[in-house]
Order: sequence, then C-alpha cells, then structure tokens
Amino acid sequence: MLAANAPAGRSPLDAVNLTGLMERTAGRPDVIVGLIDGSVAATQGDLATENIRVLSKASNRAPEHASGPALTHGTFVAGILAARRGTAAPAICPGCSLVVRPIFLQPSAANANTPSASPEELAEAIIDCAEAGVRILNLSLSLATMSPNQEPHLVQALDHAAAHGTLVVAAAGNQGTVGGSAITRHPWVIPVVACDRAGRPLAVSNLGGSIGRRGLMAPGEAITSLGSSGQSLTGGGTSAATPFVTGTLALLLSIFPDAKCSGGKIGDHASRCAQSRHRAARARCLVRLSNDAEAAQELVPCLSGRKPRQKPSRRTSLDPTAFACLDSFRMSGRSGSAR
Repeated sequence: MLAANAPAGRSPLDAVNLTGLMERTAGRPDVIVGLIDGSVAATQGDLATENIRVLSKASNRAPEHASGPALTHGTFVAGILAARRGTAAPAICPGCSLVVRPIFLQPSAANANTPSASPEELAEAIIDCAEAGVRILNLSLSLATMSPNQEPHLVQALDHAAAHGTLVVAAAGNQGTVGGSAITRHPWVIPVVACDRAGRPLAVSNLGGSIGRRGLMAPGEAITSLGSSGQSLTGGGTSAATPFVTGTLALLLSIFPDAKCSGGKIGDHASRCAQSRHRAARARCLVRLSNDAEAAQELVPCLSGRKPRQKPSRRTSLDPTAFACLDSFRMSGRSGSAR
C-alpha cells in the first residue's frame, strides 16, 4: 500500500546492515541485473538511466503503452535497485547495468487496476533476459493461482535460466498463506519474504517448504522509492523486499566477479532442475540478511552452483484476491487461453 511518508527510525538499509556493503561499491556495469515487471519511467530524473536499457524485443510495447499502475510498480522497483545515490530511494546498485523487460502493460479484463500477463509471456521474458547476459533476475511478481499442469513453459524457462547461470530472485507472494508456486518451488529460484525493520516476517508474506528451505527475508515495510511522475512513494510487501536481495547479490558479484556458476556443474544442475521440478524442500527458519558477512556466507554458495537437496512438499492454493498495492501485478496462473 502506498503512503506519502515512511515512519521515523532506522532505514531499511540500516536494518539489514547493507550500508557497509554499499559504501564499498555501487556495482559494476558488467554485472547485469534483469527486471521483469512493468515499464520504467525513463523521464524519472532520479534514476541512473545511463545504466538502464529496455530489451529491444519489448521496446515497441513500452513505456508509453503501459498502464499507470504497471509503470508505477516498475519504476518503484527499479528505484530500489538503480536510483542515483543520495535520492529518497534505497539505490542499492546503480553502478550495475539494469535490463528492463516489461510484461505488465495493459490492465486485465477482470480488474482495470491490475495489469496481468500469462505464464507463457513471463517464460518468454525469462528466456530473453537469460540470453541477454543477465546475471541476476528480479521477479517482483507472483502467480495469482495454482495450476494443475505446473506451468511447464514457465518451469522450462527457469531451467533455461539455470543453464545460463542467471540467478532468479522472486517474491514469495502477499496472500499470507502457506504454500508455493511453480516459481518459488523451482530449485534455481531464491524466494523472498518481506519483514519489518525488527526482522519479523510480515503477516501478508507467503511461507512454505521451498520458501523456508531456500528463502531469504528482506525489508518490506514502509519502503520509499521512486514514482513514475517524479515523486517519491512509500510502499511494501514482497515486491519491495525482492530487489533488496537482488541488489545485494549484484553488489557481491561486483566485489567477487569470479563467483559464478560455471564448468561441468551447471549442466548437471540444470538437469537436476528439470528432473526435480515438482519437488521442494522442508520448511526451516528463514535466513535474514543481518550483516555483510552473513549475506556473503548465505548467498555466495548459491553463486557457486550448490545443488539444493529436494524433498516432497504439499501444494496449497493461493488466494488471488489478497492483493497489496505494490504486489497486485501477478501472473494469471491457468491452463488454456490468456485472461
């Protein structure tokens, strides 16, 4: 939900001790961060636009064709990653290159305030980003409903990202339920839960086996970032928390550029992803990004291609009506034609 001002107290960056890492680097241009979301307002002067580009495949559909809510959401998330330092936004990694691949462009027929896209459109965008050399891909979105066919196009696209060494960081979702989706269950994905500034998970954040096994918590309460019309906005939820993890990974890759999935392990891991796509791990305590050392300790093994152990998990349907303002841009999980 959006508001004019954030509450007083320590900043979200201070809450997870991210300022020390940000003082060491603003990121490197050769570390490419991908953003699949709404369009990003190129006229927003507080964005480091010299490091932002739109994939050519999508450029004829954005941003002038994007709906207002999608443009607001995309710009808000982009500000957390790529705003200029010293602005109201967190501006975690403005020195990295940001590749924007818009998919939320038009409102859905069911809800004019909720732009939507099909799982196939998301899958195509994931493949585009992987082939564009994206190192870390931010998905501040979630499936609206569970699908009995497990969204094979989407799973194959995530396998493709694994084969290319493109890390995928995805919002756990804001329905406040226990469960997962084809995105968060995939063994290559790092799910993100939103927490308050004391490190407590927000009640709206989804939890589940795969989220507990591989998930991270990040600030998702009263986050101030950029609006599409030049103003600052404050919002929250897992959409706002996800770029904190993405940005931290980008900074770590900027400091440790050789930390990557490479060699023979990547093919084995991609094969494992394909074979275990219907499995997830048992729940455990979520890891908080509490300081730079812990962040490196938890995240670098992911960068080195460590294979997660897979165990069965229970599927739980999600409530597609439980939308928070900044998390209302969801994929319409379904079989058959787009809606």
